[in-house]
Amino acid sequence: MADFVQSIPGGDTGHATKKKRSRDNILSFRVTDKEREMIDRRMAQAGMKNRRAYLLKMAVDGRVISIELDSVREMVRLLSNATNNVNQIAKRANQTGSIYAADLDELNARYDEIWGQMKVVLQKLSKL
Repeated sequence: MADFVQSIPGGDTGHATKKKRSRDNILSFRVTDKEREMIDRRMAQAGMKNRRAYLLKMAVDGRVISIELDSVREMVRLLSNATNNVNQIAKRANQTGSIYAADLDELNARYDEIWGQMKVVLQKLSKL
């Protein structure tokens, strides 16, 4: 079986053709040390590590939104606990044919926790 060899036009530069970039315009500007520190600080607050990506996002969209997900994770945890409680109550109700007031009280307490956490999430979102 013969080896397949493809010749590349354009001499021995190793480049057949130049790829067309999707972003072929260059923008550059100078900043003071203080301005650069401010940009770096805001970039870090937004959780971004790539300065080019941060500056492009700011130039195109006007702002970068960073969402802290700890409060959302807590709400998911609370929902999971409440779901487990509902399943346990349903299983017990199927076995015994009745629902206990203590179970309903526990369920209400879980839902109050969930709504409290939801208020935290909504307050943080309203500040964006």
